Amino acid sequence: MSALPLDAQKQLFHDARTHHAFLTTALPENTIQSLYELTRWAPTAFNAAPARFVFVQSAAAKESLCSTLSPGNVAQTQAAPLTVIVAIDRQFYERLPELFPAFDARPIYANNTALAERAGLQNASLQAAYLIMAARSLGLDCGPMTGFDVARLDALFFPEGQWTANILINIGHGDHQALYPRGPRLPFADACRIV
Repeated sequence: MSALPLDAQKQLFHDARTHHAFLTTALPENTIQSLYELTRWAPTAFNAAPARFVFVQSAAAKESLCSTLSPGNVAQTQAAPLTVIVAIDRQFYERLPELFPAFDARPIYANNTALAERAGLQNASLQAAYLIMAARSLGLDCGPMTGFDVARLDALFFPEGQWTANILINIGHGDHQALYPRGPRLPFADACRIV
């Protein structure tokens, strides 16, 4: 495997920003399918893939979603052509015989609720990050959010109780004129150790 060209690295990392304002350009269904198609190939523990994705586009679904958001997240979610609810399937381990046929890993999680919850959160969060990178690779902009009422969102979108919301991601073509100044990042010496 070779390094991506600098332009690709810039698109994915250096130039990419968190967007709070979006253009009204709608995203076609094949773009949404491409987002998932890219995301699904990225690694998770035991190939468990515990994230579940709800692509919210319709006005009615957006209205329901917005009723669960912190006030500061409503306008940007209304403006985004797509909001993805990245949820965790609490029973993700039931699919392990299919997704990880090397050996029976299901009992590792089925018999340990705390471990299953932690693995679900960690790996679904990884998948949310992969979705952001997939969107950026397709020339889209993102605005991830965690400011929402999980219990209310779950009641509206996941009443059966098996899935629970983890992260929301607004996706579309960002309004680059409305970007906030870019915040600083920690330098290597403050954030890293080589041991």
